[in-house]
Amino acid sequence: MHAPVSPLSRLPLASLLGSAILASAAFSHAASPAAPGQAPSDAPAMLGSAFFDWDKLPVKATPVGALRAVVDAPTPTFGRLEIHATTLHPGYASHPPHHHPQEELILIKEGTLESWINGRRERAGAGSLVFFASHDVHNLTNIGDGPATYYVINFYTPATASVRDRPAAEWAPSDKLRSGVIDWEKLVPEPTATGVRRSLVNASTLTLATLEVHATTLAPDAPPSRPHRRPWSTLVIVKEGRIDATVDGITHLAGPGSIVFMASNAMQSMGNPGPLPATYFVFSVSSEATPAATD
Repeated sequence: MHAPVSPLSRLPLASLLGSAILASAAFSHAASPAAPGQAPSDAPAMLGSAFFDWDKLPVKATPVGALRAVVDAPTPTFGRLEIHATTLHPGYASHPPHHHPQEELILIKEGTLESWINGRRERAGAGSLVFFASHDVHNLTNIGDGPATYYVINFYTPATASVRDRPAAEWAPSDKLRSGVIDWEKLVPEPTATGVRRSLVNASTLTLATLEVHATTLAPDAPPSRPHRRPWSTLVIVKEGRIDATVDGITHLAGPGSIVFMASNAMQSMGNPGPLPATYFVFSVSSEATPAATD
């Protein structure tokens, strides 16, 4: 049995990605080291639109909890897009404070975490978003009484390879997104024709042209939205309820925890076929490599 650790302890890192699930079919990939902003030498093919069912993600035990691998692959917008979900036992840290050139997003699925960023601590509960800018020193600790589970999204773009090896907090222009916590409890719900919308962030970063994140709540039996295309990459993560996600003519019923990746210019539509409200996060991300819009 492992004793709880503090953020500054030298706890071994959890083993990284094993199996990934693509379009609900399992495949294995052990990535080779790669330069920032580049795909591993043995990386899988360019990631197209895909569905990742939470209940089908393989669970791997780690010294601090558990790991669910989702995907590690290049896309037209990213040299690599790496996503996994970490579960921490109460009192445990993700790893000792560290830093890296790629920008990282944390979306908390359940539990309560404390983020440690350049020596500053912030509390973050379920539904909250944490952003780690390039080379800002960080880690996470479960400060709750039960398990804490969160998604980790790592973006590698062409700009990642040339970012300065210094904490972004020391030199980033004021118009670039800073590391920090966006608290779910402080978000203001805005009524829409089909439910409610909460805005989390809309900004540029050191390695992303745009990063826009919002949470949509669809009322029961909300009809599918009008099919549309977007040139940027879109990531949808279901918080609660079930949604019908239609991408390029394929409809998938996505339940709590599930992930939908919509490739650039994919035809997409979302609806709520159930008797209860459904809430999901939408990440719209572009970089200098994002393809042009198509008709």
